[in-house]
Formats: sequence, structure tokens, C-alpha cells
Amino acid sequence: MESNSNQSSVSFVKIPTIKFTKLFINGEFVDAVSGKTFETIDPRTGEMIARVAEGDKEDVDLAVKAARQAFDHGPWPRLPGSARARIMMKFADLIEENVEELAVLDTIDAGKLFSMGKAIDIPMAAKNLRYYAGAADKIHGEVLKMSREFHAYTLREPIGVAGLIIPWNFPSAMLMCKVSPALAAGCTMVVKPAEQTPLSALYFAHLAKLAGIPDGVLNVINGYGPKAGAAITSHMDIDAVSFTGSTEVGRKVMQAAATSNLKVVSLELGGKSPLIIFDDADVDMAAQLAIFGILFNKGEVCVSSSRVYVQEGLYEELVKKLVEKAKAWVVGDPFDPKVQQGPQIDKKQFDKILSYIEHGKREGATLLTGGKPLDGKGYYIEPTIFSEIKEEMLIAKEEIFGPVLGLAKFKTVEEAIKRANSTRYGLAAGIVTKDINVANTVSRSIRAGSIWINCYAALDFDCPFSGYKMSGFGSSLGLEALDIYLKVKSVVTPLFNTPWL
Repeated sequence: MESNSNQSSVSFVKIPTIKFTKLFINGEFVDAVSGKTFETIDPRTGEMIARVAEGDKEDVDLAVKAARQAFDHGPWPRLPGSARARIMMKFADLIEENVEELAVLDTIDAGKLFSMGKAIDIPMAAKNLRYYAGAADKIHGEVLKMSREFHAYTLREPIGVAGLIIPWNFPSAMLMCKVSPALAAGCTMVVKPAEQTPLSALYFAHLAKLAGIPDGVLNVINGYGPKAGAAITSHMDIDAVSFTGSTEVGRKVMQAAATSNLKVVSLELGGKSPLIIFDDADVDMAAQLAIFGILFNKGEVCVSSSRVYVQEGLYEELVKKLVEKAKAWVVGDPFDPKVQQGPQIDKKQFDKILSYIEHGKREGATLLTGGKPLDGKGYYIEPTIFSEIKEEMLIAKEEIFGPVLGLAKFKTVEEAIKRANSTRYGLAAGIVTKDINVANTVSRSIRAGSIWINCYAALDFDCPFSGYKMSGFGSSLGLEALDIYLKVKSVVTPLFNTPWL
């Protein structure tokens, strides 16, 4: 493990000037009505990157007004799907032309690995746009067979103005997971990026304008959840809201939707995902999946494999390999191509993770490696592994959202299923085995929205992604992601003197 040396990343990548810090409303960058700004912080150092405009209710009202005008009277919902697709494709091209600058913004704002941003996150944003652009001219209803003398068909119409609330762990990828299907459906939208990571969202807004997306279709309001976020979820003129974040805030989103205009809600919330490794598994592959599952993106992933259950015959060998891998994991400047893990998002999350580690120690889990912050500036934490976790422990029950893995031993398939399901969450799970019967039994028994067999975090645009239980509902990927942005309308007309129904 490499300690953070606080070496300037200038030696790796030239940091560009921050171009966009205002709100984006009706096709223009504007100051907040209040004139307020807030700091966006570089987690590598804890120092300010820039001050950005702080939107609140008044700004959300202006953005919604622009979005409503664009929906009710503008061209976007009325364009043929193929025309929307061409503009979305241009948007995707512009993203690829600016991949390096966008990746830099997510690295300085979120502590994400620059190499991963260039290779995965930003290209994924462009590919997401292209996938849903391909769906834009294929949204259609059905002709219905009525039991009486009527002709009927359905229309799938854009729902209207959507409120999109983006998490901070994947600022670019998650932005496009929501914006892309909304655009394809013909909706207009108000986007609120996480207050920790507003910079790339504003750059995307700039590129959307260059691509030819009409004014008012895509609006971006920086700001804090209790003000800007609450104004979106409770707004009487927003028709749907899509939120990704914590279960605690997800409850508030639902409450606000219910007490306002009963807007449609899609929630992708927390997880405490189990990875179950059976005795017949390839131990090297299992160890790699487990370490990747917890340390990818420094553990700030909703599907992190934070609970690893290992069958007793393989347990000792696997634990040894995991500890070796964790100790060799390189933590440091996310611009350094040798580094595998950057800093946690901010001081609050940094302190929260360290608090959970202390809980684990007090509750009797065995700390095998890690457990400490790194010396120097920034919010860096050692990869941490606990063994002998029990389901009643806080580190086994609550989402930590950091590089903290809990290990436990099991004997039978039935025990593994029971322990995997002993959580209020149900976002994802992994199974590692060579036995297809075991894989089939366990995958059908675990209450989770995604099950990965002999792989992990195998997400793709065409594969629906959603949760069970307190992990939420509504798909973030696949054609199913269009559903929140579309309403089904039935149209019926009588038939007279028809030879058949």
C-alpha cells in the first residue's frame, strides 16, 4: 500500500481552468437568484476547487418554468424519435471529444481514478446516450383486441417534466443513466447534481446546448439536498422524479412526492450486497472478484460486495489471498496511473467510514488488515478487511460506502441463502461456484435485483438494474428505464357494422 505523498498531480495531468460554475437554466448559465455560492472541495487535499452557484427553491421554480414551457410549447416532445436520436448522437460525439476534461473534473471533484474516468466513466456516458438514442424512434403502443365493438390502441407519451437527482459516486455515468432515457422519451428535465460533484454536470449542460438540445429541455441546478433537492421532489409542476442515493433520503423523496402532486417516483437506494463463495470455486478468481467488488471506486458503490460469505472448505485459503491483495493495493493520487484507489468523497464520508471501522472493532469482528487513514492531506483510507462478522453487527447491517469488507464462514447452501437474505437491502448479490444447480438454486432464492454468477458488478445498458426491499424500485438501465418517463394512454373508438371485432 502506498501512502498519499501529497505530490502535486500536475506531474501526471494538467488541470484545466474550471469553465462552468453557475446554474444552467433555459439554455443559459446564470447566477443563483440569491447570489449565493458554495465551495466544491478537492478530496485529494481538502481544499477548494471553485465556488459554484447555490440554487434553492426560487432557482428550481425558474428551471421548472423553463422545462414546462419547453415541454408544453417547445419542439423536443414533438420531434420524431429519429430526430431526437440524431441530436442525442451529436451529444454523445461531443462527450467523446471532451473525454479528458470531463474525466479530470470527476477526479478533482470526486476523487475518482483519472484512468478509469477516461476509459470507463465518460465513454459510458456517451454509450448510454447512444443506446437510448436507438430507442427513441421505437417507443410505441399496441393495438388492443377488445371484447366489444370498439377499436382500441395505446400510446406511450412522455410524462412531462422530470426531476433528476444525481449521486456523487458516479457523477457522469449516473447523470447519463437518467438524462438519456428522459431525452429519448421526449421529456424535459431539471437535474440536481450532488453538492459534492457539480462540475461535470455543468460541463455536460454546455455540451447539450452545443449538440442542439433546445433551450429549457435540460436544466442544471447546483445546490444542497434539503433546499434544491427538496424543492424538486415537492414541486407541483414536476411530473416524475428519479433519485439515486441513500435509503434515508429516498424515504423523504417519496414523502415529498406523496404530499405534493403524487408524482411518479423511481428510487435506486442503498445496498449491503453479499458475495457467496462455495468450496468448488476457483480461489484466485473468487479472491479477485471479492477484492474488486469492495475496493472498486474506493468502495463508494451501491453494489459493493461488502459481505463475503465463504464456505468453510475454502475459507482459510481465500482469506489469506484477500489479505495479500488488500495489502498490495495502491492508494494515492488518483491521477497517478499506478494508483488503484483515490480519496473518499469528502470529510463527512471519511469520518463515517472510520466510525464504522471502530464499531467493527468494538463489536468483536477481527480486523485482519487496514482500518486506518493514510498520513497527510486528503481523505484516504486503507483497504480494510474484517473477519468473523455476525449479522447483528453494525458493519454487517448498514451500508458503509467505503473500502471495508466483512468476511464470514458458512457450511451449507441453506445457511448461505439465509445469511445473504438477512438484510433490509436487496440491490445485488454475487455467487461463485462451478455447480450450475447451486448457482440456479441460490440465484432464485436471494431477494435482490441483480445476481452475478462467477462475475461481479456486470452492469450493461441492456440489462435492467433495480432493487428489492429497501434498495428501491424502478430500473436505472435497460429499456425498462424508459418506463418512468412515459405514460400509457388508451384510445378507444366505437366500431359500427364491423365484420369482426
